[in-house]
Amino acid sequence: MIPLFILTLNMILIDFSHSSEANRWQVVNDGVMGGFSKGQFTLLEDGVAQFSGHVSLDNNGGFSSVRRRSDPVSLEAYDAFLLRIKGDGKIYQLRVKSGLRDRHTYIYTFPTSGEWQIIRIPFRRMTPNYRGRKLPIENFQGIKLSEVGFLIGNKKEETFKLLIDRIELVE
Repeated sequence: MIPLFILTLNMILIDFSHSSEANRWQVVNDGVMGGFSKGQFTLLEDGVAQFSGHVSLDNNGGFSSVRRRSDPVSLEAYDAFLLRIKGDGKIYQLRVKSGLRDRHTYIYTFPTSGEWQIIRIPFRRMTPNYRGRKLPIENFQGIKLSEVGFLIGNKKEETFKLLIDRIELVE
């Protein structure tokens, strides 16, 4: 017998329609290393988040990021993130951590088109990195999640804007 439909399990991980969500995000720019890049994170009236700013290469700068920490979330029923985003034609990274004490992050780099996009990011495609260097350990196993964020750092001076409608977990 052929099933008429396939039931998939999706869960909205982050919903930007709640005004309290703005306070849960922290911008981290290259100023932590002496740079001059500036990033901002705001919630727009239509329930969309905006990560925007300017990346500067002055004084060894070159990145802007935003992150959200939380109590650990179990990911065992899922195998991918699903983003609904609208970028500016630039390249961004989705960054996650399993544990808040982890020094490394798992990253997935994606281009944006200037239009609304749905991007599916399988956990197993997220590579371990520390300060821009790939580590010789396994890719993201998707057991738990304690931090999620975005970064822009394309080794050039540029203004940027990334709109984020939602972040979901999917099978």
